[in-house]
This record gives sequence, structure tokens and C-alpha cells, in this order.
Amino acid sequence: MNKNEFVDKLFAAAKEAGIGDCETYSVTADESQIMVENKQINQYSVSTVGGLSFRGLVNGKMGYASTEVLDDAAVEQLVKGVIESAELSEQEVQPEIFAGSPEYPEYNGNKPEIDKVTETDLIRICHELEDKALEYDSRIKQVNYSVAFRASQVIEIDNSLGLHLSDKQNYLGAMVGTVARDGEKVANESASRIAFALSDFDTDELVKRACDDSIFMLDASPVNSGKYRTIIKNSAMTSLLGTFAGMFSSENAQNGMSLLAGKEGQKIAADNVTIIDDPLNERGSESRSFDDEGVACYKKNVVEGGILKTLLYNLKTARKAGTTSTGNGRKPGYAGAVTVAPSNLYIAPGEKSVEELEKLIGSGIVICDVSGLHAGANMISGDFALIASGYTVLDGKKDKALNQVTLAGNMYELLLAIQDVGNDIISERGTLCCPSVYAGEMAIAGK
Repeated sequence: MNKNEFVDKLFAAAKEAGIGDCETYSVTADESQIMVENKQINQYSVSTVGGLSFRGLVNGKMGYASTEVLDDAAVEQLVKGVIESAELSEQEVQPEIFAGSPEYPEYNGNKPEIDKVTETDLIRICHELEDKALEYDSRIKQVNYSVAFRASQVIEIDNSLGLHLSDKQNYLGAMVGTVARDGEKVANESASRIAFALSDFDTDELVKRACDDSIFMLDASPVNSGKYRTIIKNSAMTSLLGTFAGMFSSENAQNGMSLLAGKEGQKIAADNVTIIDDPLNERGSESRSFDDEGVACYKKNVVEGGILKTLLYNLKTARKAGTTSTGNGRKPGYAGAVTVAPSNLYIAPGEKSVEELEKLIGSGIVICDVSGLHAGANMISGDFALIASGYTVLDGKKDKALNQVTLAGNMYELLLAIQDVGNDIISERGTLCCPSVYAGEMAIAGK
């Protein structure tokens, strides 16, 4: 049966079984991905995945169940599962079924032209990336991979209070990894891009980024350990903000897992730092008009001029705090429980280019990439010690390639220490995008 028929049957069966307010949440995701290596297609995958979760109130307690099949047996299984789950619930504050926001923003993440992109188009992009990279410079000896994909996702919420919401988002992606060799020296770098139209793809630009970085890193070496004036470039700052985004979660704050608990209205960052959560950005891969509880989404300044304006809330944490949801109720998957998470979270860009930031610091270090984010970052304290690479700056200009160093610091202190913010915001990275920042002096462990 189709989804609408299934939901009608499910709600009728739930009512008959004594379940009160109830809700279905469904996800359907489609993806086509092509990978080319050595002129040959070595991966060609087309997948459709998804499922439906059902939750409902039984004697004031919320129960949960889920299915990937929409048939009569699933109706019975879901009703039984919700009743049994509710009986076991020990949550102090129960979630609620949301009747709906007064209005929802105009947002259309569905780009019909993307649905017209064929596997042939994706294969062409992959071959272009590989061919152009191998022709770029004699030192580019190998292309580890070239990948192109098309993805779409439909999320729907229906509840017994009459709410029906549906959002579709689709986008394209491509990446290329190159290997440069010069004698015994070898360096591997990559470049990627998310796009929202086939015409957005500039394979020349992707190839140039990957190849230039690979060639530049051939001469990379560590610096002496010490404190250096440090610019954290857009890609690395994006990774850092993504890793520590949980500091802005009201759920974490209420559970003692964020040092920002009780600090709304207080200064937590430098005056030039504004951090925005924008779920309506049509060029963000996590954009939505409603969150996973059916609350209308809106663009908000989480931090404005260094002041923490708001934490991110879902319905449950907002009720506990005596405030309203910010539309940041999120599920990690269709069957997951609602938690709190950002959408497209980023630092608002400043006015200076990276080159102008380099002139500002005179001599120092630019960190372009960080790794070891899971093992080297403490989500509660904000401390981090991460493997990093980038380049040195001498007399205000890009100098030597840098690798095999460790960047150490604390995210809370970093936000307060930011001296200036660049204008090179990354829009193609998806959920989290940031410009480069001049972070003052930071500790670098090298040779």
C-alpha cells in the first residue's frame, strides 16, 4: 500500500488500541554514485533506503517503534511496539506530539534539474576529473579516485492532530584525490564540492585545488615546537566548529556536557564573531523548513558580536528551560530518538581575504587541515590536540609547506581569542561552513 493509506490505517489502529496523540516520521533517500580509477569505473551504486518511525502517547508516556515495510503486518507491529515501549519508559520529561507552528517559511530544497542528471553525466564528471588531473602537471603521477554522486532525501511528518509536512532536498557532489611525486617525495591531497545544479561543477577548479595542494605539500616538513601566530583556514575551521557544535546544544547543557550552560546573554567569543544557524540556506545540505518534530525552522544568530544569544532547543529541552524550541529537534535516523543538533552552522564572514590575514600576522602558520578529531577532541572541556598540516607565513606571504605537527588548544578559548575573520566562507561543504580566522597565538608541537 502507499504511504498515505498506511498512515491512515496506522492511526485508526492506534486509536482503537488506546494510543492517544501519535505521529509518523518517514525518510526516503536515493543516491547514485560513480567512482573511476585508472580510466575504469570501479564503483557504480544506486540505492534507495528509508523507513518509517511511529511514536505515540500511552497513559502519558511516549512509546516508539519503526519499520521499513508498509503493510498490514507492520501496522500491527508498530501499534504493539509503541504500547510495549511506553510501558518501559522512565523519562522524567516526556516528549510531545506537536500540533504545528502558526506558519512555515518558504523554502524549496528540491531542484528539479538535479533529478534529470543521469549516470552518464556522473561518469563524464569522473573521467574529466581524472583526465584533467593527470594532464595538469608532470609531478601528478596518480589519481587515487574521482567520484561523482547525486543524492536526494524526502522527509515527511504526519500526526493525529492533523499536521502534514513534507520536505525534499537534492544535490550533487564530486571529489578527486591526487598523488604528486618528485623523486622520493610523495604527497596526497584532495578536493571536493557539493553543488545544486550540474552547471555549478567546475572540474577545472576542483582539479587545480587538488593538484596544487599535492604539489605544494611535496616539500612539507614540521616546524619547531612553540607558539605561533596562527590562521585556521576555512576547511580546518569548519572541521573544528563541526566537532564542537554540541557545545551549543541545550540538551548537552542541561546534562552537564557543555560549558555554555547558563551563559545565554553572556560574552563567549570575540566581538568580531557571529555564529549563525541557517536551516533555510538553499545551498546547505542540511536545510529544512521544519525540524524533526514539525517545528518551523528559521535563521538565527546563536552568537552575535561575541554574545551567546541562544542555545539550540528542541521541544523537550525548551519546555524544561521555560522557553520555545529553536527548530533544532533532530533525529540521527528515521528510527532514532529526537535530540538537538544544528543545521547549517557557520561563522559569519568578515572582510579580509586570506592573503590580507597573512599580511596581518606577518610571520606565523596557516593550518589548512586537521585530523584525529574524534580521538583528539574533548567535547565537554573543549580541549583539542589534532594532527595538522598547512604552511608557514613569512613577511606576510605564503612560505613553506607544513605537516606532521600537532595543533593544541581549547575551543572555548579559541572563540574568545579570534583576532579577525576572513571572507572566504565555504558554501559547498554542506552542513558546517566557515571562513578562515586569525586565532592569535596557538601552541604547535613539531620537531
